[in-house]
Amino acid sequence: MKYLFTFFIVFFLSLSVFAQNERPKLVVGVVVDQMRYDYLTRYYDKYGDGGFKRLINEGYNCKNNHFNYIPTKTGPGHASIFTGTTPKYHGIIGNDWFDKDQKKNVYCARDSNLESIGTENEAGKMSPHRMLASTFADENRLFTQMRGKSIGISLKDRGAVFPAGHAANAAYWFDFENNGSGNWVTSSFYMKALPKWVTNFNASDATEKYFIEWNTLYDINTYAESGSDLNNFERIFEGKTTATFPYDLQKLKRDNGNFEIIVESPYGNSLTTDFVIKAIDAEGLGKDDITDVLTISYSSTDKVGHDFGPNSIEIEDTYLRLDLDLERLLKALDDKVGEGEYTVFLTADHGASHVPNYLKSNHIPSGLFDESKMFDEMNAFLEEQFKVSGLILSRINSQIFLNHKKIISNNLDLKEIKEFLALELLKYKLIDKVYVTSDINQFIGSHGYVETLLENGHNQKRSGDLMFVYTPEVFKDTKWNRTGTDHHSGFMYDTHVPLLFFGKGIKKGQTFKKTEITDIAPTMSALLGISFPNAAIGQPLDFVFDE
Repeated sequence: MKYLFTFFIVFFLSLSVFAQNERPKLVVGVVVDQMRYDYLTRYYDKYGDGGFKRLINEGYNCKNNHFNYIPTKTGPGHASIFTGTTPKYHGIIGNDWFDKDQKKNVYCARDSNLESIGTENEAGKMSPHRMLASTFADENRLFTQMRGKSIGISLKDRGAVFPAGHAANAAYWFDFENNGSGNWVTSSFYMKALPKWVTNFNASDATEKYFIEWNTLYDINTYAESGSDLNNFERIFEGKTTATFPYDLQKLKRDNGNFEIIVESPYGNSLTTDFVIKAIDAEGLGKDDITDVLTISYSSTDKVGHDFGPNSIEIEDTYLRLDLDLERLLKALDDKVGEGEYTVFLTADHGASHVPNYLKSNHIPSGLFDESKMFDEMNAFLEEQFKVSGLILSRINSQIFLNHKKIISNNLDLKEIKEFLALELLKYKLIDKVYVTSDINQFIGSHGYVETLLENGHNQKRSGDLMFVYTPEVFKDTKWNRTGTDHHSGFMYDTHVPLLFFGKGIKKGQTFKKTEITDIAPTMSALLGISFPNAAIGQPLDFVFDE
């Protein structure tokens, strides 16, 4: 027994030494916003050898990777990837949701108590305060006594804030919305003033140089993986008469949000890569044996996807150009951190459907649903049944929020109202399923694939009283969904996304074994030998490790 005890002590000590020696100097988490899995395979032959193909051929490809909750949106996606859990536990139940206390919609990252740093508008008033769980970057900060850095970078604030975590050194995002300043900015949550390297970047022409013509990278006639350039399924920018190449961004900027036109082109990803490479140098990431974490979210893929859809030449060209940016990023990591000294994973925050009207033109069932009309009709229905007006406060994220104060003051039965409403909602052709919660807002439903995803996405304090599920390829009827595409569902086009691991500690290989988005953070934690994020439910994917 004594010798067995000694063996285990030596064994675990050797594991600890092995883990410390083998930890990468830098972990880079890359999220490609709105990347369907088939963008890897559809454009594979056109990719170069140094970007996506390098990650695939030299790393580990999890080909059957899925989101395991509803709704599949950007805020929840980034939070789930880096916390290893779902909205049920981390609390980011949408990009926006109805706050039951404030009786209004709130934005996932908005923090009005903070100051904007780098801009005079409110674009910098963001923090991870609504995210209830830690990220693996947080755990790395704790493990290293705050010596390991954590920095998040994205065009979108929520794509920078949530991945970097609560204890991050910095998160930077691009001020482009509402005719923003065109600066990379942050908030007083992280610092009192921008570092000199960021102010220098903002003062340079690094952004303005992308007010150029966007034409196809290759001969447009070779884009056989996409549909015709001229069609009726894509957004037309103000100042153009058709959604066709080329796009003169300098000419279009005035009528299309100024700096926003860069974000809605592939050059937004190039700008992000420029800033990331500058950050690696300026922040000294990966320069010592204490592991740093860098999170990158490429947002222009989402913007172009929403505008033009998965069958467009625009989205294909955006991915071919992103491939070149990934090659540039990997070369920079080789040079600045050292080849074989860093670890990368690449995934997406959600997928996307084909454009509903494009599917209809090919006789595939799809549609748009008027949620505003439904909201008015359901309130009228409840008023007729219960003689009280305004019993529904909000409909958002395919959820219904009831006015509990009115229900109580009028001595109405909450359960009865929910059941009446559910039956009425089911009468709509494009609504396939409706689920109600218990009196204390616990999800209740039969067991099944969709039901599990709904439960994982349901937060007892923050989610609504009823949830409804559309039939496949159906979205709410909005101006931006009549051309281009959207996402939010638990169907395969929204849940199936890439998952690639590459670099130190990762072996070459591939699998069709099902993996889930919540497995990524535990896998990174296991690689680093640190605690898992505090609310993680995923499992380490040990088969990706180089033994």
